[in-house]
Amino acid sequence: MINAKLLREESLLVVSPEDKLESTDFERLRLLVDPYIEAHGELKGLLIDAETFPGWEDFASLLEQLRFVRDYQQRIQQVAAVTDNGFLAILPKVADYFAAAEVRHFNYQDRDQALCWLRMGKNLP
Repeated sequence: MINAKLLREESLLVVSPEDKLESTDFERLRLLVDPYIEAHGELKGLLIDAETFPGWEDFASLLEQLRFVRDYQQRIQQVAAVTDNGFLAILPKVADYFAAAEVRHFNYQDRDQALCWLRMGKNLP
């Protein structure tokens, strides 16, 4: 299950995986994000807030996440992965090959810094 909150005023999506990810989680994200992107063209940023990564319910859930990334990677400017989990910490290196967005890893205790980076856009070092 993914908790998601769209900060419309800031053009930011905050997602927090709480339990194994399911295909329906990505369907709900699409319902939340699609109307905003249709109206504004893109999201400024995505914050993945995951102290730990619970994994996927099944292979179909993994495929649905990959489809979500494929469909939205051109519509999100920046992604901040806030985690101490080793799997998600390598996300920026992997994303360089697949995503148009700038992706950065932040340690979990640096969540506020990650939000600041997303709010400031690509101007913050």
